[in-house]
Amino acid sequence: MTAIRRCGEADWPDVWPLLRATFATGDTYTFSPQSTEAEIHAAWMEAPRATYVVREGSASDGRVLGTYFIKPNQPGQGAHVCNCGYVVAPEAQGQGLASAMCEHSQREALAMGFLAMQFNMVVSTNERAVKLWRRLGFDVVGTLPGAFRHQRLGLVDAFVMFKTLKAP
Repeated sequence: MTAIRRCGEADWPDVWPLLRATFATGDTYTFSPQSTEAEIHAAWMEAPRATYVVREGSASDGRVLGTYFIKPNQPGQGAHVCNCGYVVAPEAQGQGLASAMCEHSQREALAMGFLAMQFNMVVSTNERAVKLWRRLGFDVVGTLPGAFRHQRLGLVDAFVMFKTLKAP
């Protein structure tokens, strides 16, 4: 398995095209398809507590296969619950990378002191993600009717998914 490691600024030129292509589809993330590089850099690299990258092979210049971030879901009294976002390159999908990144993020979250993980907007039509998150122990704790403006399908539901990582 390719190693998951902290993402640094030197990785950004290779991470950005993957994020740009993913968000441009307008079918899985709330980022506008017209988001600028500066906007996405701020959201993916600056705002999170940590960002990670997966590159092909062990080389630091291998092709980026995936990336994820981890951050507090809310400030203050809600900061013990984290939020993550994951992106897998199209050529790496179906190979267990999203699962590996999610499992990695749960270990990292615990090490950072988080007690739970929450996904705020899992698009209901993203069936692969919903199935994976359920398999990894996340429950749908809420449905947001018509909360996501899917680029092809129009308004679709989104799920709030939650998993306790460690009992308080």
